[in-house]
Amino acid sequence: MSLKAIKYIFVRALLPLCALLPLAACHEIEEYADDPRGNFEALWKIIDEHYCFLEEKGLDWDEVHDKYARRVGDEMTREELFIVCADMLDELRDGHVNLSAPFNTSYYRKWWSDYPQNFSQRLVEESYFNFNYRQSSGMMFGILSDNIGYIYYSSFSSTIGEGNLDNVLYFLKNTNGLIIDVRDNGGGNLTNVETLVARFIKEPTVVGYISHKTGPGHGDFSEPRAVEYKPAAEGRIRWGKPVVVLANRSTFSAANNFVSVMKLLPGVRVAGATTGGGSGMPFSSELPCGWSVRFSACSMLDAEGVSTESGVEPTEGCAVDMDPADALAGKDSIIEFAIRLLQEGE
Repeated sequence: MSLKAIKYIFVRALLPLCALLPLAACHEIEEYADDPRGNFEALWKIIDEHYCFLEEKGLDWDEVHDKYARRVGDEMTREELFIVCADMLDELRDGHVNLSAPFNTSYYRKWWSDYPQNFSQRLVEESYFNFNYRQSSGMMFGILSDNIGYIYYSSFSSTIGEGNLDNVLYFLKNTNGLIIDVRDNGGGNLTNVETLVARFIKEPTVVGYISHKTGPGHGDFSEPRAVEYKPAAEGRIRWGKPVVVLANRSTFSAANNFVSVMKLLPGVRVAGATTGGGSGMPFSSELPCGWSVRFSACSMLDAEGVSTESGVEPTEGCAVDMDPADALAGKDSIIEFAIRLLQEGE
């Protein structure tokens, strides 16, 4: 959606309020020139009015404006302007925030790059399955030597077919417990989260809340609305044995949401490291020069009403990193920890 379209929608929404409340001050819509200063100011304003985590992250956005406005000059090139704008967006510390121009796309990486990776898919494939694993609907699965079921789901962008999921869970039905590994899962479609979670609940369950921006103020939000998931339909295979979900810092966005939902279900524990967060629903807008900006514009909370934007911590007592010495010996410390948890629960 273009910036002009956003302005049009916003003005249309305000007109009835202005008519009913003639003495109230309506929000003024500013126009910005297609020059370095105009594009910078337009970007700053879009984030100021629509980004949903400014208060939560304790950011003084006016101070950020002054810091980067000093770097904007009338004669700077588009690439120079892009660098300034990208640096400003990095202050949000949000992997959902991108500025896209024909020559580059900005991306904040420190939400995962400053942390141990805690995962090697090659190690899992080679040491635990000798490359003899099964695959279906984007899931790699099999049975570990201790009769523990294992599913690795690399991206919630991979659609989960109900029939495929039935086959996966049926194959694992005689195991003593299940490991669901979403390390390095960068997110995707929340519909796939719902499809998967539905196999682990017995009744309609509130799995979180969603709150929308209702105005330009940093604290202008709607009352949180409950998000409810229903269990899988009758005839579908549901899982009732213990589950351990594995996460690392590169577990992000929809995968972060999956971990937050599963963590609060009975019989489920989360092991590994705190996830990368990314609980905001992304929205896109446009600068006068045609660059697009994507940002978090809608906050999602967990079932206890807590924001997961900064990540979901492992279950108490279940924080564990991969040991480099174990990895050299062909062992994944986090998988080994999960196996022990499931064995102790037998």
